[in-house]
Amino acid sequence: MKEALLNLEESTKLFSPKEVFFCPEESQFYSHCLDLLVLNRCVSSEAIVEFGCGDGSPIINSLLKTPFKGEIHGYDLNASACKVAQSRIEQYGLDNKYVIHNHSFFEAARPEAEYLIANPPYLPAPDADILMPLLHGGSDGASITKQLLALNYDNVLVMLSSYSNPIDTVEYAKSQDYCIADFMILPLKFGYYSSEPKVKHTIFNLRRKRKAFFSPNIYFLAGVLFKKQCQSTVDLSDELLRVMTVL
Repeated sequence: MKEALLNLEESTKLFSPKEVFFCPEESQFYSHCLDLLVLNRCVSSEAIVEFGCGDGSPIINSLLKTPFKGEIHGYDLNASACKVAQSRIEQYGLDNKYVIHNHSFFEAARPEAEYLIANPPYLPAPDADILMPLLHGGSDGASITKQLLALNYDNVLVMLSSYSNPIDTVEYAKSQDYCIADFMILPLKFGYYSSEPKVKHTIFNLRRKRKAFFSPNIYFLAGVLFKKQCQSTVDLSDELLRVMTVL
């Protein structure tokens, strides 16, 4: 398994980080959240849809070690990332489990699915003129996440950043009849994309408005499983926000 992950990272490095998103720590965490919060809980699901498949490494690594028997459809506008993902899928013989679509998730015809999964763009900036425009999450970093929650899937797993207006995102989810059934949290250092001056300046402005939470050393990234209220009697929203806003 370690060798598989290493090969996936090496293939991504054929492209610059401005072409294909590259953050091993974040990708591994997304994969770990997917393992524990989704794939090990829905082994018989027929289909899962993914917004923003990127280079495919999180899903590929999860499929190589979980008993999931269904099919995941990943969508991404980045042709270079899709090329890497498709190459890795073929290498590991996962064509029957992971299908890549180089199309807009919001505009494509998608299969019926019980779960929507995503590590959505969450970089806050006044516009998309940043190092990697496809990582732009709107002025507060939460716009794409809210669009995904508005699609009304029964189960939604998303990565949620503590510097991208988490309080408003959780309140929006509640307005869409979601509760938080489970979550996992990872402390991360600011990296290549989040350290861009334009992004960092926006993040500091959001903190002054109590819409971003971070320390000089870290921010929190959470894998959050949202479920429709009718399917869950537990709501961990308060617990999540207590942790996310402690910085």
